[in-house]
Amino acid sequence: MTSSTSRLPRRLALAAAAIVLAGGAAAAWIARAPAVVEGAAVPLHDAALIERGRYVAQLGDCVACHTAPGGAALAGGRALESPFGTIWSTNITPDAATGLGGWSFGAFERAMRHGVAADGHRLYPAMPYPSYARLSDEDMRALWAFLRDEVTPVAAPNREATMRFPFNLRAGLGLWNAVFADTTPFVPDTTKDALWNRGAYLVQGPGHCGACHTPRGLAFQEKAMGDGGAGGRRFLAGSVVEDWHAVDLRGLGPVADTVELLKTGQNRFGTVSGSMTEVILHSTQHFADEDLLAIATYLAALPGERPAPAERSASRGTPETSYTTRGGLGYTQFCTDCHRADGRGVKGVFPALDGNPTVAARDPATLLHLTLTGWKTAGTERHPRVYTMPGFARLGDDEIAEILSFVRASWGEGAGAVSAAQVKQARLRLDPTVDSTKFETPRLAALLAEPNAGQLVRGMRLNAQTRELLPEHVGADMNCSSCHLNAGTVAGGSPYVGVSAFFPSYAPRAGKVITMEDRINGCFRRSMNGKPLPADSPDLKAMVAYFDWMRGATKKGDQVPGRGIGKMDPKLVPDPVNGEKVYAAQCAVCHGADGEGLKDEAGRMVYPPLWGERSFNLGAGMARTYTAAAFVKRNMPVGFHEKFPLGQGGLSDQEALDVAEYFSHQPRPDFPDKVKDWPKDPKPRDARY
Repeated sequence: MTSSTSRLPRRLALAAAAIVLAGGAAAAWIARAPAVVEGAAVPLHDAALIERGRYVAQLGDCVACHTAPGGAALAGGRALESPFGTIWSTNITPDAATGLGGWSFGAFERAMRHGVAADGHRLYPAMPYPSYARLSDEDMRALWAFLRDEVTPVAAPNREATMRFPFNLRAGLGLWNAVFADTTPFVPDTTKDALWNRGAYLVQGPGHCGACHTPRGLAFQEKAMGDGGAGGRRFLAGSVVEDWHAVDLRGLGPVADTVELLKTGQNRFGTVSGSMTEVILHSTQHFADEDLLAIATYLAALPGERPAPAERSASRGTPETSYTTRGGLGYTQFCTDCHRADGRGVKGVFPALDGNPTVAARDPATLLHLTLTGWKTAGTERHPRVYTMPGFARLGDDEIAEILSFVRASWGEGAGAVSAAQVKQARLRLDPTVDSTKFETPRLAALLAEPNAGQLVRGMRLNAQTRELLPEHVGADMNCSSCHLNAGTVAGGSPYVGVSAFFPSYAPRAGKVITMEDRINGCFRRSMNGKPLPADSPDLKAMVAYFDWMRGATKKGDQVPGRGIGKMDPKLVPDPVNGEKVYAAQCAVCHGADGEGLKDEAGRMVYPPLWGERSFNLGAGMARTYTAAAFVKRNMPVGFHEKFPLGQGGLSDQEALDVAEYFSHQPRPDFPDKVKDWPKDPKPRDARY
């Protein structure tokens, strides 16, 4: 999560149910709180025991709830929001006055297994003691040794929960515990092997996976705490938590994919989202490989109803409805730059939608949450760079419903459509931030309502699939949309809004007035190292029609917010040495370590090369340092932050200029007609030739 507060799963409502049920018997249940049992002393400063305890703390993801944003580790103070009020996580450092320093091991164990604090007050089951009760004695003692002897004491007073009446009365929790909290330690299944049992222990106990992934009953209790017994098939069968759909984990396999997901936060079927990003960040990425294998093995062995992910080594291709439906065109405009037209995503960067369990989930809660509020990957050791998806709350409820319905129809393996009413309800619950920039992008979905819809869609596709549809006219691995992002509709990305209104226009490079047709063919020749389209060809007419449609009501001379790519301060001096460093850190993942571009598993170019024989040639504007820097400043890298619609931009002016100087001076195809350039006006000082 990215906010300063965390919204608790429904397990917090356990307290509410307990209070309602307890009524006048609350005092009796308080009296029956289990006694503190000390047992054998936990040895002091035992290095091996402390190290084991550190690992148990990672298994239990203690830091996620007990550390406030920007606060000291495990000092508490994180706001845990619920429909009934706010609980503040407690200080579990060994500070004597405000933390666990005055506790005994017996008091700690009682809290962990029974949900009763050292002073006798009941804990809200926001602390998942029903799961922690399954910890082995050895792990419990080790965890105590770590918290007592290794964690730095922090003086941070605990805050009282601000729960509404009657939820502020904890007495009823005793009754709930008696009815629903099974304090039996984990018992291995003798019919299973050691690997399966280790996985079952980690999932049911310290990992407390059921707290989010198991459906809840009327008293908001987990319907099953393990896979056995009459209710065992409900364990980990999926639930809705904080407006996220915590997916069904039963039969999760393949094992290797689950291991990769828990280790890195992503695999070939998708990436984690919601509070699961914190689980990966603070917890599972640190697990031993054998424990990850055990968890994945256990989950794969649980009988479930989910169909196995399709084993596809190649793309199923672009859906037929991509260009014939409003949802398909909406997806084409707002989603393909990252998730690709075939839904296969970009390996290691942007998640696939084809085969993604979130797309195929019966409940679209997670899809709605992601679309409205945005998303971030988990920054792990294997994938340290965090990628973002901005929220699309600026789109209307009907637009989002159309796009998500297209996604689920295309790659949801039979998942149902999403309605505008569902989007509206999610919007009311989530209250997402809405982008407020002045630039309003034209909607490709509106093309279908035009009398020449076929021609306009063809023009749009020629813009996005230029080299595929016009191979004889493109001599590079470039499309028009390589520069004109999101089908030419992104502010600051040289959008086509108003383009037609500015032509015919005088061009300094040509030394004459040029038409819209001349401008398009100039890109074929100069940018894509190809050859012009005939002036009377249907394809050129389709492209002109598309640009003309984009113009809308714009007139020559109008100020169009977001048009063009802006300017860079000419006083800045580029540093290509630093530019190479910026390129390696920010650009190479998509454009290749040596500028060669990025291809998919079928060898098709995903993101274009920035130099080399298949890159844009010398005539393109991107070959000019300051022009390229202005483009980079506003549009690269994508997925860098939450800016609508691509998370684009984010480098400083100096970084953008440095990296532009670096890549714009790399070798690329020559342009023989350059001798005819600048016949009247002076050549710009940053031109390559």
